[in-house]
Amino acid sequence: MLGTLGHRLPELRRDMCLRCARLPAVQLRQNQSRWISQKVLEKRLVGEGEWLKRAKAIENGEIPNIWDTFEERGYIKDIAGWASYTKSSLSFAKLTCVIRRTPQIKELMRTKRIGAYVGVDPTAPSLHVGHLLPFMPLFWMHLNGYVTVSLVGGATGRIGDPTGRLKDREIMANSEISTNITKIHYQIKKIWANVEALGRKYGAKPDWAAKRHLVNNNMWWQSLPMYDVMKRLGRVKNKMEKGDGMSLAEFVYPMMQGWDFWHLYSKLGVQMQIGGSDQYGNIVAGIDAVKTIRSSEENPAMKMPDTWKDDPIGFTVPLLTDSSGTKFGKSAGNAVWLDPFMTTPFELYGYFTRRPDDEVEKLLKLFTFLPTADITKLMAEHQKDPPKRLAQHTLAFEVLSLVHGADVAIREQQQHRVMYSKGAGDASESSVASSKVVEGQTTLNNAPRMDMQLPRSLICKEGIARILFAAGLAGSISEGHRIAKGAGAYVAAAPGKDMRGLVPGNLDWTPVKLWFPKDVPKFLIDDRVLIIRKGKHNVRIIEVVSDDEWARSGKSYPGEPYKGKTRVTMQALREMAEAEGRKLSRRQLEEMVKEKLAEEEEEVTVVNNTDIRFPTKSERHKVMNELKKGQ
Repeated sequence: MLGTLGHRLPELRRDMCLRCARLPAVQLRQNQSRWISQKVLEKRLVGEGEWLKRAKAIENGEIPNIWDTFEERGYIKDIAGWASYTKSSLSFAKLTCVIRRTPQIKELMRTKRIGAYVGVDPTAPSLHVGHLLPFMPLFWMHLNGYVTVSLVGGATGRIGDPTGRLKDREIMANSEISTNITKIHYQIKKIWANVEALGRKYGAKPDWAAKRHLVNNNMWWQSLPMYDVMKRLGRVKNKMEKGDGMSLAEFVYPMMQGWDFWHLYSKLGVQMQIGGSDQYGNIVAGIDAVKTIRSSEENPAMKMPDTWKDDPIGFTVPLLTDSSGTKFGKSAGNAVWLDPFMTTPFELYGYFTRRPDDEVEKLLKLFTFLPTADITKLMAEHQKDPPKRLAQHTLAFEVLSLVHGADVAIREQQQHRVMYSKGAGDASESSVASSKVVEGQTTLNNAPRMDMQLPRSLICKEGIARILFAAGLAGSISEGHRIAKGAGAYVAAAPGKDMRGLVPGNLDWTPVKLWFPKDVPKFLIDDRVLIIRKGKHNVRIIEVVSDDEWARSGKSYPGEPYKGKTRVTMQALREMAEAEGRKLSRRQLEEMVKEKLAEEEEEVTVVNNTDIRFPTKSERHKVMNELKKGQ
């Protein structure tokens, strides 16, 4: 249809006004509805029918309303929208309004499959434990059939949320922003994959209409004219309660967050925003922005309904502190990170096992998917022998299953028991063990460390095949050549054939090619970071350092000239022999190197049966030589 219109545009322009005739074809088609297949419409009808059945079951008391679940588990602090209120300043009049309006929220969530979102700015290379709390209601909504969106603030993160800050944030370099976006993007993907697994564990039924999205707001901000924003949001009134003035960031950040809410509201049906305890003001500003933009639509055909069932709403989760007043998620003044290389899984497990008895029941309700009836039984069992810390170990296991996957949770639980029951082992050993990659396919839960360093001479002079080998994404230079030739790896860059670097704030991928070595630096971010990926989850964030700095570090990379394992071992043995006053022949050195390398070979066993081991490389060579001699 669009193709037909396209070739008829010259003919149609005669009947248009002069202003419309000057517009390009793409702009003329901009407001046309997207074509939807009959199968999709049929699936939507089925989904609506299933939702009506669910609403009826909630009305009959057969299953709980999700809002009741939120209240029961303690997720709701302040509500925004309709009758906005904060519990700290709840007057009798507001309380009456809240009592009257709360049934409307429940009714909305019973009868309508609304969407909800949680946003996080990439101001650090990892999420921390405190970030999990606003995500937990989002996870519950997904498992109960609602549309959910996780938003990474590639655009807002470059400005920074000024809420509650006395000093302006330092401006982050493009390379730092890109690094943080990449890490947080894959961290959120990993947690969502674990949510799906936990949902199956606790009996959640899959629902095709429960769409979940992971988006970056820079995708619309990079092409959004500021004129459009100011035209639609220009009527929003900003009330200043303090007399110390307002910085540009304090004005722009809520405006951008409000536009994010509007974009998700209009494109994905997102009607609810969930945020941390300090985000109430931003959520209210976002709700006002959505209502203002919605009412300012000049095209009647694009006008959206504005009944109470279509109004945006939101709520904040409580601020968690321990008995000493320390903010939850801090350990010895430092954040407890969700990145396994910043806070090891062993340390994360230990953090939750150290929670005091008077906090653990609340934390089980907030950070796990355990039914409340099971939590009650668990606490009763815990009270029989508190020193065993049964509730704390259950909490730690469930959180690790969410953050790092069930396999890691089982391993860390066993390591913790061995260490503290027999006094054996060492925390540092456990940390190293927890960072090893499981043999086999790379998954989100066992993906190797992303960040690494490589020398500038390699990046700028040696070509992409050697870079893939050096980064551990290929087993050899020839394999790296085959991967690049078959476009089996990707570089973070603007899509297209013109070899443009990554747009700041975005995370886009383009297939690698057998470029000339001089072309690779075009993809460096701030001339110091290169991001490449093989497969879905195997990502490397390479910091490019000078050759002098690399030499001083004492590191080596696969394929580095004069740094092969055999050569280095032979040189070390020769120097050792010379220090002892011995002279060794070439043959003697080669035999000693073989023995040394054989000693260092790691034993490989079957995953489910450690009694079955595979022969090492040296053992295989020995058998082959014996077979040759026998012939």
